[in-house]
Amino acid sequence: MPFPAVHPALDRALINKGYAEPTPVQAAVLEAEHADRDLLVSAQTGSGKTVAFGLAAAPTLLGDKPIFGPGGAPLCLAIAPTRELAMQVAAELQWLYADSGAKIATCVGGMDARREARALSFGVHIVVGTPGRLKDHIDRGNLDLSELKVAVLDEADEMLDMGFREDLEHILDQAPAERRTLLFSATIARDIATLAKRYQKDAVRIDATDKTRQHADIEYRAYRIAPNEIEHAVVNTLRWFEAPRAMVFCSTRDSVRHLQSSLLERGFSTVSLSGEMGQRERTDALQSLRDGRARVCVATDVAARGLDLPDLGLVIHAELPMNRAGLLHRSGRTGRAGKKGISVMLVPHSRRRKAERLMDEAGVDAVWTGAPTFDEIRKADEGRLLSPEFFEADVSDEDMIVAKRMIAERTPDEIAAALVRLLRKEQPAPEELSDPGSDRGPAKRDRMVRNDDGTAAQPWPGERLGADDVVWFRLDVGRNKNADPKWLIPLICRIGGISKPQIGAIRTFPEETRFEVAKTHEKAFREAVAASKDEVKITPSEAPTPGSMKASRFAGKPREDGDRPFKKTPYKRADGGEGDARPPFKKKPWAPHSGKSGADGGANPRSNASGDKPYAKKPFKAKPGFKKDGFKGKPKG
Repeated sequence: MPFPAVHPALDRALINKGYAEPTPVQAAVLEAEHADRDLLVSAQTGSGKTVAFGLAAAPTLLGDKPIFGPGGAPLCLAIAPTRELAMQVAAELQWLYADSGAKIATCVGGMDARREARALSFGVHIVVGTPGRLKDHIDRGNLDLSELKVAVLDEADEMLDMGFREDLEHILDQAPAERRTLLFSATIARDIATLAKRYQKDAVRIDATDKTRQHADIEYRAYRIAPNEIEHAVVNTLRWFEAPRAMVFCSTRDSVRHLQSSLLERGFSTVSLSGEMGQRERTDALQSLRDGRARVCVATDVAARGLDLPDLGLVIHAELPMNRAGLLHRSGRTGRAGKKGISVMLVPHSRRRKAERLMDEAGVDAVWTGAPTFDEIRKADEGRLLSPEFFEADVSDEDMIVAKRMIAERTPDEIAAALVRLLRKEQPAPEELSDPGSDRGPAKRDRMVRNDDGTAAQPWPGERLGADDVVWFRLDVGRNKNADPKWLIPLICRIGGISKPQIGAIRTFPEETRFEVAKTHEKAFREAVAASKDEVKITPSEAPTPGSMKASRFAGKPREDGDRPFKKTPYKRADGGEGDARPPFKKKPWAPHSGKSGADGGANPRSNASGDKPYAKKPFKAKPGFKKDGFKGKPKG
């Protein structure tokens, strides 16, 4: 259905922008019975919420006037949780209200507050900002909300999660009570409901989320990877899909810096977004993505909400999000406005359960596979090179002249080889990867436990690895240093970048420990060990012999015969003679309680006359009494 008539100026802006029909949330807020009402709206990311509240506020702001009058105190205030989202909201409202003569100002952290104050003093109609900076301008007297008609809270749940409740309450308390309050949130939790109850009047509840089509335009994939191959997996994923724009999410600022540097070294045009960057740096990074100067953005969760980048076809979770909301909002950067997108989770074996839990809570299904390999990417490059689209592109006359000259001077083989070489030179090289969940060999595939989709239910078969399937390594830590598999296994996994199922038998000796590693992971394990700077050293070794553990138990101790490690000395008699046998045991001459004679005919010397106890009680003797009469006292002086 077409957009309903809102205001002539906004109707023209929608036509010029190419908007043919409203999204579900836009259609819901524009219903006639919702005019001039407070709205409590829940809608999923990428549903067009910014345009929705811009259209919903127009009748209240403009009324019957064709354009806005001179600027003064703001009539509309839009609050967003992050700088990037606030700037994006301002940009959306700018084109939507372009023909209405609206003056729009932004107040966000990281920008020049004095310049913002001057813009407010000149008069505005709409102000977009973040809670902290808006509160600061109110406290300084730069922002007057006495004429406010509409207050919009975008991504209200995120603002409460970020600790902006007090700032929001302070801002809304300064606004007139008769204003309209439009509250937009991905979910309506208890905190949101409490905030709405306090600052909204008879609000209309609108739920524009489609539970059956949650991120229907997003294809979810989960790649099994080794813990030490995250960077390589990111490289191969970017090369496999070759999306025009891609976002790679990390959990920390340090991870963002490290991964961005790694991608730049490999030839990717990359920018970064994190909380430690200034506003100008973040704005320049986003602009680089929009105008095509950068292809990849490595970011923390600061970029997980609200950002709308053109042609963003791929999202990579280099590190898993913290919760369900993080997964949905990160993935929501792609698959927007009806376009298809792909969300890829890189999952080490130790994090598989968390990944499965996140997807279950989010209600999404992912296809589990290994990350694209070197050979697969090379084949994909060949397919893209031979695709019809590559040869159907328009060619200028100048280029055609050069092409004909090349045909005249070179053979077709030479021209084709030069073309392939040039194309591969421009593309970052893919990396060699191992699949921790892959099969070990065709002979044992049928015995593996598999899921419904054909993937391995466990990284390795439950049966024991054979001697030909493992390689032995040595740790310079043994029983003398309290070596125990409970802490040796995590140590080996951390140093070697493997997981527990890839470790076989462990043999602990006094001075060393030997262990098995699956041969399929030998190369990656050797490389990780060689690059490790850990104090504990791991070196290749041979399998221990059957008697090595027993023989080494007394290593370094003197041996005088082959039977025992310590030779017994012969018994020497008291008279100086030698004999092999000890004298017979002679029972101690203790008589029983009855007073009978001992075995040697003598009486028990320790027995008493009564025969009750070996020792008789001594008779009680009263202590001499204290004679007070004879006491003369302590001498004085």
